[in-house]
Amino acid sequence: MDTKVCRTVALAVAFATTALPFMSRGASALKSQTNPAYVQTASAKQAATMSNKSTALARIRLNFDGKQAEVELNDNPASRDFVSMLPLTLNFRDYNGVEKVAYPPRKLSTKGASFGLTPSVGDFALYAPWGNLVAYYRGFRHSDDLVHLGRFTSGIEELSKMDGEFSVRIEAVQ
Repeated sequence: MDTKVCRTVALAVAFATTALPFMSRGASALKSQTNPAYVQTASAKQAATMSNKSTALARIRLNFDGKQAEVELNDNPASRDFVSMLPLTLNFRDYNGVEKVAYPPRKLSTKGASFGLTPSVGDFALYAPWGNLVAYYRGFRHSDDLVHLGRFTSGIEELSKMDGEFSVRIEAVQ
């Protein structure tokens, strides 16, 4: 009887320590962490992140609650598609105490885009499975589902302080 209890407890602990941390991002995060085909070394993750930091495409300004933030966009397919939608007003909200998220009117094109990012404070990205834009005000673990759109050059602190759902006007900076 004691052996069965020990095995049950061991299985529960194993599940809690491996599966639960990834459930906040859904099955794709779990798949990317457990499937050997998706496992990357630290240097491969760095290379994926570096490949996303291409030359600058444009600068955009986010206007919200009388405040502003600016982002320098990378020149990649998803960023170009996003710029084609501007000017645009979106509703952002906090997600997981790490990022502000918003959904553009349609999913951005990711054809030819580089996937994979270990986000840090100030990263602006696309979470491809859900089609949402992500403004990181805290770092987070690596995800193969992120496309790096650019980096905040100012205002991420102000954006991070916004509560609830709030409206953001986004436009290209001339």
